[in-house]
Amino acid sequence: MIQDDLADALRAALTRLGVDAPDVIHLERPARREHGDWSSNVAMATAKKAGRNPRELASEIAKAITDDLPRHVEVVEVAGPGFVNFRLHDSWLQDALRDVVEQGEARYARSNAGDGLKVNVEFVSTNPTGPVHAGGGRWAAYGDSLARILERNGYTPHREFYLNDRGVQMQLFGQSLAARKEGRPVPDDGYQGEYVAEFAAEMPDDADPLEWGYARVKQDVAETMDRIGVHFDTWFSERSMVESGAIEATLDDLRAHGVVYEADGAVWLRTTDFGDDKDRVLVKSDGEPTYVLPDIAYHRDKFNRGYRLLIDVWGADHHGYMQRLKIGVQALGHDPDELEIILGQFVTLVRGGEEVKLSKRSGNVVTLSEVLDEVGPDAARLTFLLQSIDTKQVFDIDLVRSQAVENPVYYVQYAHARIASIERVAAERGVSRRPLAHVDLSLLTHDRELDVLRSLAELPDVVRLACVERAPHKVTTWVRELAGRFHGFYHDCYVMGTDVPPELTQARLWLVEAARVGLAIGLDLLGVSAPESM
Repeated sequence: MIQDDLADALRAALTRLGVDAPDVIHLERPARREHGDWSSNVAMATAKKAGRNPRELASEIAKAITDDLPRHVEVVEVAGPGFVNFRLHDSWLQDALRDVVEQGEARYARSNAGDGLKVNVEFVSTNPTGPVHAGGGRWAAYGDSLARILERNGYTPHREFYLNDRGVQMQLFGQSLAARKEGRPVPDDGYQGEYVAEFAAEMPDDADPLEWGYARVKQDVAETMDRIGVHFDTWFSERSMVESGAIEATLDDLRAHGVVYEADGAVWLRTTDFGDDKDRVLVKSDGEPTYVLPDIAYHRDKFNRGYRLLIDVWGADHHGYMQRLKIGVQALGHDPDELEIILGQFVTLVRGGEEVKLSKRSGNVVTLSEVLDEVGPDAARLTFLLQSIDTKQVFDIDLVRSQAVENPVYYVQYAHARIASIERVAAERGVSRRPLAHVDLSLLTHDRELDVLRSLAELPDVVRLACVERAPHKVTTWVRELAGRFHGFYHDCYVMGTDVPPELTQARLWLVEAARVGLAIGLDLLGVSAPESM
């Protein structure tokens, strides 16, 4: 890749100047195109240790590289306090096109950075007391897309759903279901949603409300997840830990590590030894464990199953609980960094310009299944992935279901449909792509063509950064940019026609194929289909 060539040139220049080069030389694209195609801060990063002035060192680096310009490099310049900027010939973009089409969907923008590391990604994980509400779709889309991105970067991800299938909320759900079945008022602290009445109408008269309701909710959640394209490798039951003795075994492990003590009839975890403001109760004086102990036991189980990195996707309302769980993991002897907790902000659902409440306990619940009925899984997923998970989101159903350029989902998928339409027209006219080696890609000089190629060249970095930062929305931003640039190309650059020379048609057909590969990769990482017609 061009970044490797530029990094090698910078490293060689530093060596000639008698300056130790860092192990990693960073290159990035300047925010403004007039500053060049690539930029490095290596002069500023090495100047202090070398006892040099950063800008003067940058000037010497630029001169050393200019004396023996690498392939594709047109000009090397110095900017600001010591940035080394590269301006490249368009030929580097032609090479980028070759990379895309030669590596294809299977290999382009794929790396082995993860080296097969087993990662457990736990997400959604609602209490099994009712359908997934509309906002839960954000967790589903995010967790699944993150797993896809991890896999493309060489990790081995495992998707997991944790079922909190014991405790007070389950009891209240069972009581609410029984009350509806018998025509009695639902308990004040029970579940008022209309779905409870619908479930109760289905429930056999002789069924155990708690067990039947639990199974019915699991079925509903699984069907909804399937509709949005999310398939979990494991549905993990909290009950199973009780039955297997895992909770008691975890307490024994904590005792063995010397981080547990008894006081006031309760069992405590010495979380203050790890920076917490106070110790936390693991087992109450009545012998019932608090929610802390089963959660520690659950994560202990994940490690015991061979996962070396645990990623939990939680709602922002769990912020205060993060430290306690990480301390619990550390108390068992694990590196707390082996547990990542990602907090997602909640979704405001809007229909007809008015906010719709999403509480499962109230009667106003809007389920994810209902949203999928209205907008479809593709539109729902891409919309949920438009923004960073840590920002609040407004999901406007009317906009998402519209077929207008203002709708980013329609805009992106329409770009892929346009690509397919070009391929169909070419087939109808008997125009086929020649082998790439026989096509003159230097004919691709129009700004619209080069913009598409620049986007395609950026995809490997985007996928890598989306993985490192756990940020699928970066892929969404990229596919929107590529779609916009392809629409501009489609409008200004005819691929076929009497006014288009045959050689240019061939070059543009390969550009169209490269755009197809790029969009297909990006949409697949988001879990969104790439339609051939709309």
